[in-house]
Amino acid sequence: MKLGRTFPTVRRALERSGRLADARYVERATMSAERTGSLGEVDPSSVPYFSVAVLPSRIDTPGTPDAPDASASGRPGEVVVVGLGPAGPLWLTPEARGELAAAEDLVGYTTYLDRVPVRPGQRRHPSDNKVEAERAEFALDLARRGRRVAVVSSGDPGVFAMATAVLEAASEEPYRDVPVRVLPGMTAAHAAAARAGAPLGHDYAVVSLSDRLKPWEVIAERLRAAAAADLVLALYNPGSRSRVWQVGKARELLLEHRAPDTPVVLGRDIGGPEESVRIIRLADLDPADVDMRTILLIGSSQTRTARRGDGTEIVWTPRRYPEG
Repeated sequence: MKLGRTFPTVRRALERSGRLADARYVERATMSAERTGSLGEVDPSSVPYFSVAVLPSRIDTPGTPDAPDASASGRPGEVVVVGLGPAGPLWLTPEARGELAAAEDLVGYTTYLDRVPVRPGQRRHPSDNKVEAERAEFALDLARRGRRVAVVSSGDPGVFAMATAVLEAASEEPYRDVPVRVLPGMTAAHAAAARAGAPLGHDYAVVSLSDRLKPWEVIAERLRAAAAADLVLALYNPGSRSRVWQVGKARELLLEHRAPDTPVVLGRDIGGPEESVRIIRLADLDPADVDMRTILLIGSSQTRTARRGDGTEIVWTPRRYPEG
């Protein structure tokens, strides 16, 4: 740790021991200037005080002479479902970061796997976003052979994500005895709410507008019930290239119970490079402004907005509710 001026000495020691190719370099971890890579490729003159050299143990490392492959080792495998948060390393919990580093195999939708740093010795198994059941069984099969598997998921894996698919498969033979753990992550609704203020400050409901796995009639019934109960609503999966009418229909249903000036938060690519947060009126909600990277937060009758001294607009829902 704290390499700085000692870096050349550390590098020579690794080289003499024959381990330079295995050593990793980390600089200013989790900060905007973070840098990682092979230690042997780092320019000694560029190494700051806040840097670390990491040398993995050869014990139980696949492919090394002293360690058998996990499938022949006899040790139990495991599946850990990891929530990556909405986007970027700052949304990743320390627990999730540790499990990703410890995994032998990474399984997930290609877009999400690309957000996980590449580490020597790990095997990556990317797949399409519409094969969740197959992906879950594949991960469980790897664990049955003794592999330590991390299944990655955006946001929180238990909210419209991979935890359900893995646990559903793990409840059936031949996977009942495979250990499965679920690690929480920052979900999109909470990330967008924090950016906008505190719109989820009182009771709220979470509904997916995707009718790929449930009929629209069920979605519409739930929207009416939540709106009639005056709950704030977090709407996941509001639209995509193949689903273009659901947002407009949801707006019509909600306007049966909500005033036209009800605050609505449009959070897009929260935590990502194209992040945008807008606060609009429910009557002004335009389906053309919504895509698969957008989440909608629909206020209740009590949700308020205000303009701060610096010109920014915030939205919140009071914790107190008027007496009937």
